[in-house]
Amino acid sequence: MGKDITAIWKGWNGESREYLTLRESVENITAESLIISDGGGRPFAARYAIECDAGWRVRSVSVDLVGEGRGIHLRRDGDGTWHGGSVELPGLKGAIDVDIFPTPFTNTIPIRRLGLGAGQSADITAAYITLPEMSVTSDPQRYTCIEPLRFYRFESPGSDFARDVEVDGDGLVVSYPGLFRRVR
Repeated sequence: MGKDITAIWKGWNGESREYLTLRESVENITAESLIISDGGGRPFAARYAIECDAGWRVRSVSVDLVGEGRGIHLRRDGDGTWHGGSVELPGLKGAIDVDIFPTPFTNTIPIRRLGLGAGQSADITAAYITLPEMSVTSDPQRYTCIEPLRFYRFESPGSDFARDVEVDGDGLVVSYPGLFRRVR
């Protein structure tokens, strides 16, 4: 038995929109999305697809800039090694999650995977993809559960960035202050 969810977000100041379809089945989780952004001085549209196993561990991610012919296609094998095409990406070793900016969806992946209880924290490493630059780096992050499947604190240990993020019962962001709001 599966579950399909549609979510729509807009940027906090209205500079972007995202339409996401999430499909959960017994075997895997897939997300497909379209982001349209006019923020940051360079308008762009991007499509992404993420596949996770049933435990919310990322198997693959593809991101393509619409109309530009540029894309990133990564896959993670069973031993945690990331590949871009046939090339091994040792700089991403240890990353289980992916974080694409600008989308709030990728916060759902570690929230669901970790299953933290109130007051628990976890440090993770994410394969961090920025748009429209299409850069990929390894990014340390910390999640703290304030209230399970309701509020989480996201922190970037390498900076002073921290936000208390509100999610729904499926772990999808409802409000990410200063960045995103869910409209559906």
